[in-house]
Amino acid sequence: MSTSRELAARIGSVGVWLSVLAEVPADEGANAARVVEELGYGALWVGESPAHKEIFTHAALLLGATSRLTVATGVATIWARDAIAAGAAAQTLGEAFPGRFVLGLGTSHAEAGRGHGHDRPLTALREYLDLLDADPYRGPRPDRPVPRVLAALRPRMQELARDRSAGMHSFFVPPAHTAAARERLGPGPLLVPEQAVVVDPDPGRARAVAREHIATRLALRNYANHLRALGFGADDLDGGGSDRLVDALVAWGDAPRVAARVREHLDAGADHVALHPLTRSHGTEPVLDQLRTLAPVLVPHGGTTP
Repeated sequence: MSTSRELAARIGSVGVWLSVLAEVPADEGANAARVVEELGYGALWVGESPAHKEIFTHAALLLGATSRLTVATGVATIWARDAIAAGAAAQTLGEAFPGRFVLGLGTSHAEAGRGHGHDRPLTALREYLDLLDADPYRGPRPDRPVPRVLAALRPRMQELARDRSAGMHSFFVPPAHTAAARERLGPGPLLVPEQAVVVDPDPGRARAVAREHIATRLALRNYANHLRALGFGADDLDGGGSDRLVDALVAWGDAPRVAARVREHLDAGADHVALHPLTRSHGTEPVLDQLRTLAPVLVPHGGTTP
């Protein structure tokens, strides 16, 4: 079985993407990871920004707090550390937590504030992968290689993910993007879209929470360009996003309605959908409450297809 197919089978069809973990104390994050594991979600994806926890250290804390859960970087930016350091970190985690770590890499955003150019992200990532593949690491290695996935929104990045990794991780995408990505990737590579969710049947409240999330992303040039390429116009991108844009990017409503959006991604070719609960409240408990509500309809058998 290929690395991508083995990974898809191991993490199941539904996981979790938790941005809040980068903002809470270590013990609260550890407890949240244990809840995610107990609920049966197949993987926990964590991100990285200059203002939050260092991602490999963070992944180690979450892996140490759990016993079965796969933890994936979604994603580690190539501008935060050189490829040799990233490779050593991945090997260290892979050896310490066999079969439970996934290395997600990406080029992040020009606005991220790390002082790097971002003018040729595709070339930069390709060169980073060349250095990673040189593999000078001489420490203990895991029995199985650590799977690698790449953040990809546009076609050329998707092709790089297809050719140089186990697959791709997408963020801020509707099911139509997933379908187009699967066609470009072909049947083998892993395809993991993030899906923002608000478990609230009230349209006004749900869209207000969703719009706050969307507005912060619209300020990032690559996301705005990505949405324009998907056919959204200026009217959709103004004012924090039109209802059409909000409804395309954020699944809101009761649990069955949110589950239906997850099925759309899976039917479009996704192997694994990473749920990203949104809330105006602070801390992990409001997010975990949404995951508890969704678990019975999404992971009744620990990650099987809903």
